[in-house]
Amino acid sequence: MTKKTVFTTGEAAKICKVSQQTIIRCFDNGSLKGFRVPGSRFRRIPRDNLFSFMKENGIPTEALESGKRKILLVDDNEELVELMLDAFARDGRFEIKTANNGFGAGMLVKEFRPDLVVLDVMLPDINGKEVCKRVRGDDTMKSVKIICISGMVEQDKVADLIAAGANEFMQKPFSVERLVDLGCQMLEMETSNSAAG
Repeated sequence: MTKKTVFTTGEAAKICKVSQQTIIRCFDNGSLKGFRVPGSRFRRIPRDNLFSFMKENGIPTEALESGKRKILLVDDNEELVELMLDAFARDGRFEIKTANNGFGAGMLVKEFRPDLVVLDVMLPDINGKEVCKRVRGDDTMKSVKIICISGMVEQDKVADLIAAGANEFMQKPFSVERLVDLGCQMLEMETSNSAAG
């Protein structure tokens, strides 16, 4: 995978995990160096400038350095976690951590700051809906995408999860390849099938 050398304000915002408005403001006030695309209003930020900006502002630079997106897999079914882990690891573009309960998930979301959380709804300690609410209750995690997975299918429950902050829902059993593809789509990455081609 070639590393990007120039970023849009939207991409820079995702990497820094701040709002696009913040990036634009920093660009416009000169604290984030970049250039405008000739003949347009579009702002572009070279990689080196973004790196310096992140260092100056104490923003972790792993996202920029590795180019990998972070995924947190949460399920108390170890076999399923293994399957999902393998599928995302095969793709090669992800840094992956796992948790087997809601408490662990809550801790990891804060420390690891994933781009995507795959979350089992029926966890042994707190349910997935609570985890969604906690993630959504933290302003710094607005951009985190959440896919809820569960064997339960009542439509009102799915609606509850979406209302609590889940972005997508997949019913078990599902194909892990489909899960990876959905994850890629949500993170605006090429799906693994097209990336391999």
